[in-house]
Amino acid sequence: MQTFMWCLLALAGFSFGLLAAAGVFTVLSAVGLVPRFAGKTHSAKEIWLYEDMVMVGTIVGCICSVFHRYLQVGSWLEEKFPGLDWLWEALGQGFLGVSGLFYGMFVGCLALAIAEMLDSIPIFTRRISFRHGLGCAVLAMAVGKFCGALFYFWQELHRVVN
Repeated sequence: MQTFMWCLLALAGFSFGLLAAAGVFTVLSAVGLVPRFAGKTHSAKEIWLYEDMVMVGTIVGCICSVFHRYLQVGSWLEEKFPGLDWLWEALGQGFLGVSGLFYGMFVGCLALAIAEMLDSIPIFTRRISFRHGLGCAVLAMAVGKFCGALFYFWQELHRVVN
């Protein structure tokens, strides 16, 4: 009976994971993010590679989120090379900075693609009679979000929230 329950739990977890992944891919394909990137970079012939990388990234992200206990490379490196703690710290901080930059670009592009798909920006600009400077307004919103995130982490407000 216990084995049956574990198998049922594994099947349910796998099914829910597939359902969540299908939802992510549906949103990405509905907003047309990958073809938009390919068009902007003038590399439409590589669109299959882009789509494969989105799938691989999603799968690797899911694996890392489920098995994070076994993927702690930093603690393994500190254990194997104990005298180089400063190097692992610097490499970890650099990796966090670069990955955070790419995560932010992706989320920003996704948010703008969804807003454009819903035509919310043109409707908003027509309602308030906004003619020129839309790029500056979007940039100001992005800089505001960036400054808010910096303040959030600099003041360690994320440690207060449980």
